[in-house]
Amino acid sequence: MPAARFVEALNDQVANEFAASHQYTAIGAHYEAQTMPQLARFFYAQAVEERGHAMMMIKYLIDTNSPVRLREVAAPTAEFTDHIAPIRLALEQERTVSGQIGQLFAVAREEHDYLSEQFVQWFLKEQVEEEATMSELLEVAERVRNDPMTLEEYIAREQPGGDHQDPLAPPQAGAE
Repeated sequence: MPAARFVEALNDQVANEFAASHQYTAIGAHYEAQTMPQLARFFYAQAVEERGHAMMMIKYLIDTNSPVRLREVAAPTAEFTDHIAPIRLALEQERTVSGQIGQLFAVAREEHDYLSEQFVQWFLKEQVEEEATMSELLEVAERVRNDPMTLEEYIAREQPGGDHQDPLAPPQAGAE
């Protein structure tokens, strides 16, 4: 069984991942209401991905005979001043999650919980990707600020979506 301190921190992170999913769903709904279907699709996919991360963490807790303690998730931000604000919020969120995952890794290391440390390594790598994607999206959004439909075209061209399963990703609870 993982260290008790790690189990508590991982349960907290499950809530953080569900909160991130909740926020991305709100952003997707915002863009869909603004008739920006490419951005809506992109953020809805991000919401599913964040939920998947939470489910991976739940699976790890279950596989290690650790308690799963679901926490409360706050309401997301749903109103934005312009079409760039949601992307700025998404980048801030990814930076926050990177810090949270780093702390989770630190707890595993401090507790000499090497199996949990190994489990968290995949999420560290994933956060590099997530931050880079949001940072790039924000740069493009700022560049085409006065022509938001150009941002829609960029998403359609550069973020086509599809199933890009990482074979090294941890399994998700309920995915078997």
